[in-house]
Amino acid sequence: MYFTGIIIAVSTFLIIGLFHPIVIKTEYYTGTRYWWVFLIMGIACIAAALFVENVIVSSILGVFGASFLWSIGELFEQKERVRKGWFPKRPEK
Repeated sequence: MYFTGIIIAVSTFLIIGLFHPIVIKTEYYTGTRYWWVFLIMGIACIAAALFVENVIVSSILGVFGASFLWSIGELFEQKERVRKGWFPKRPEK
């Protein structure tokens, strides 16, 4: 039996689930000012995926890269959700 597809699917599910709280916490503590970190990490992961021969590792790097890039938009969407009162706003210091 081949488990490659199942491993990639479970990894994708876990990675996407991991990025949800990362976006929320990043927006809460830093706002949207570090969106460029997500951009650099996304490009780096996708570039690394191009050079990895192992299908599972390459796929997981690609999913990480896509998740980082997708999180840029979600970071700005989270800012809007906070503005609407759907999520707590960090108290000003």
